[in-house]
Amino acid sequence: MRLNYNHLRYFWAVAHNGNLTRTAEQLHVSQSALSLQIRKLEQQLGHDLFERRGKQLLLTEAGRLTLSHADVIFASGAELLSQIQGQAQGVTMLRVGVMSTLSRNFQAEFLQPILRRPDARVTVRSGDLANLLEQLEAHRLDVILTNTSPQRDAATPWIVQTLATQPISLVGHAARHRDGESLAETVGREPVVAPTLETTIRGGFDAFCEQHGVAPNFAAEVDDMALLRLLARRDQGVAITPAIVVQDELRSGELKEFGQFEELQESFTAITLSRRFPNPLLAELLEAFSHNPIGQH
Repeated sequence: MRLNYNHLRYFWAVAHNGNLTRTAEQLHVSQSALSLQIRKLEQQLGHDLFERRGKQLLLTEAGRLTLSHADVIFASGAELLSQIQGQAQGVTMLRVGVMSTLSRNFQAEFLQPILRRPDARVTVRSGDLANLLEQLEAHRLDVILTNTSPQRDAATPWIVQTLATQPISLVGHAARHRDGESLAETVGREPVVAPTLETTIRGGFDAFCEQHGVAPNFAAEVDDMALLRLLARRDQGVAITPAIVVQDELRSGELKEFGQFEELQESFTAITLSRRFPNPLLAELLEAFSHNPIGQH
């Protein structure tokens, strides 16, 4: 038994619109014809997809499941059309997924070589790692940029490539720095803006504090590097961060790097899948990054 995709598209349109009459008008078909198409889909699937409550159309459990698959199917179709049209016009698309907590400066550095090229079009989507991996496996993304490597076993198809490794620094306004003071002493004296417990940086920082007998006063704990950067700029305390997150402020002198934590680092990685037709833009970026250290692009 083959699924009728015309019936599925009619259902998909009604499910998102929530109104049979309005959807029929938008699709330029009669309401009775639209209802017939949906009934045929329900007969094929063996389940009702909608439940009527007055004038409202509500999805049943089978309807919600069908809609989730339809979203994937038609999103993939739109991506295919976009890619084919782009190639016909001499444009290659690169679809990048980024962890919502990843440094914006790092993202910009990675993409910089192709951002102004007329033959390249870049789409960047942010989210959590689980959601991004689903999109990568569904071929809706070409690469994921992250600072959190996923767990792998023999069944996982992902390819994880380390792009750069950055030492973790203590940064803040120059007025908070004292000559000759160790990092442990500064951390014990000043309010601290730090990543949250779930991050790899935080685990290393907590170990550092334990080793040096320091009980830091946390002014804020955040998992968003953009917010951490903002709090450091607004002088809410000294910040625990890779220098690339605040590289513009360090160059301008707005912030000062007090020092680097020994053996405390963060890795930036690219997650991809093996593809029969790999994206040439992605191959170019990965090659460029492998030959040029971070901050030199």
